[in-house]
Amino acid sequence: MIYLDTSVVLAQLLAEDRRPDAALWAGPLVSSRLLEYETWTRLHARKLERTHGDAARELLGRISFLELSPVVLARALEPFPLPVRTLDALHLASALFLRDRRTDVALATFDDRMLATARKLGLRLWSAPSPRPTPPPAPPAARPRSPARPAGRR
Repeated sequence: MIYLDTSVVLAQLLAEDRRPDAALWAGPLVSSRLLEYETWTRLHARKLERTHGDAARELLGRISFLELSPVVLARALEPFPLPVRTLDALHLASALFLRDRRTDVALATFDDRMLATARKLGLRLWSAPSPRPTPPPAPPAARPRSPARPAGRR
């Protein structure tokens, strides 16, 4: 199961430079209910609800949402191994909640601070499957050599 951070969803919706690999969307997806609010808030702020609203609804409809339960909220109040922002603490606490209940979960995020903290917490991280190695390019075709010219002649 893949736990989605908002950075991944927004990258997909907004066609940013770093977009998740198509393989990410093939499996079961989960996130905190917070992701839904963060996504819509960002789309409204950029006035993109009309152009991106259908895509957002479709994408969000594929995700199972974990509510912010008292257990998750209590964990978010505890210290993390690195400084985190409030919403990141809630996402990390949600992913930890799933892991602690023996759910095989991997965090997908493009946020470097969240990645670093997730590593320190021992959370499994999602990574795109390695593409098939491409064979090295063929050497350039040998060019026929022109016959040698005798010295002094042009």
